Amino acid sequence: MPGLDDHLHLPCGVVLKNRIAKAAMSDDLGDGCGSPTEAQQRLYGLWAAGGAAMSLVGETQIGPWAPENYGNLVLEPLREIKHFHALAEAATANGTHFWAQLGHAGALAVPVSGPAKAPSVLDVSGIHAVEMTAEEVGALPDIYAKAALNARSAGFTGVEIHAAHGFLLNQFLSPLFNRRTDRWGGSPERRAQLLLEIIASVRSTVGPGFPVAVKINATDQLAGGIEEAEALDLVAMLEETEIDLIDISGGAYFPGAAAASDGTKAGPYFLDFARMARNRTGKPLMTAGGFKKKAEAEEALSSGAVDMVGLARALVLDPALPGKWLRETGEESVFPRFSSRPPGGVTAWYTERLRQWGTHGAADGQGSVEEALAQVERRKISNAALWKNHFRTEF
Repeated sequence: MPGLDDHLHLPCGVVLKNRIAKAAMSDDLGDGCGSPTEAQQRLYGLWAAGGAAMSLVGETQIGPWAPENYGNLVLEPLREIKHFHALAEAATANGTHFWAQLGHAGALAVPVSGPAKAPSVLDVSGIHAVEMTAEEVGALPDIYAKAALNARSAGFTGVEIHAAHGFLLNQFLSPLFNRRTDRWGGSPERRAQLLLEIIASVRSTVGPGFPVAVKINATDQLAGGIEEAEALDLVAMLEETEIDLIDISGGAYFPGAAAASDGTKAGPYFLDFARMARNRTGKPLMTAGGFKKKAEAEEALSSGAVDMVGLARALVLDPALPGKWLRETGEESVFPRFSSRPPGGVTAWYTERLRQWGTHGAADGQGSVEEALAQVERRKISNAALWKNHFRTEF
């Protein structure tokens, strides 16, 4: 069975140098106009030097109309390409792969212009969205494909189609949010149709040798949402596509949904699902969430549950951790304990550590979650004005 330092051969022919990935996180380091910054360049350079085989950029938007955050990068229109190339040069140092996570937030988009768009009308807990027209849905495969092609021209070495965490494609998959009666709604197979069409369009556009992954939920952790049995059926459908990696996650950023990353469960969150998924597909599998110790990552690989381990918050605390694990120094990230955990507070605390690494090349463990939340909110207000002004002709 593979170890952390073994190569991973993807179906497209690309070889990853080891089995450790920097998992996707929304780093909020874009310039507010969809382009990378020097801080982002420095941060991804640290992760490349740290020894991971691949870094995923969380929530890289296919367009400016439905961002998860005003600090996201935007692939269409692709502006300031020299900044993307500088980011890619830093991120691909040391033989590291650099993949863009193609995103569209759907009902969870921050306000831009007009109401948010979703598979079906939504009006709950402060989230309001109108139903996408058939023309809007039908245009998405080509839009995703164009974004993937732009990602390749910008220097990314692969893409991941984001169909998890309650964002648009997860909303289409979910019986809770997709109540359409056309060909994209109804049975699980029909709710998966849009994702399958997007995968086919992206693969056809980028060609056979460019890595294409997909991220899915093992469970939405929402009553009425996707549960494990349906998620396993989706894995079986993905087996018939030309993707290179299935990235397993869970949860949704909707009010009332449990957040695995802020929970109390010890150890990796989705390994049990990955073991079941292994019986439904021969595609390479990856999961992230809850990996805090080298022994946990080694066991996940040696058991055959997954082919790649994603590290997120562990690499916020120590970007050089993969190299330490591969050199067998015995070092581990020391995770903080928080005296208070307001909604979004822990995530904001880690987001501010990312900003410190990118700005200063170093980070400390100081500051409360409340201070971090305030800093994130101030930046959101500032970037919102930049975003809406910069993209006003695109809406």
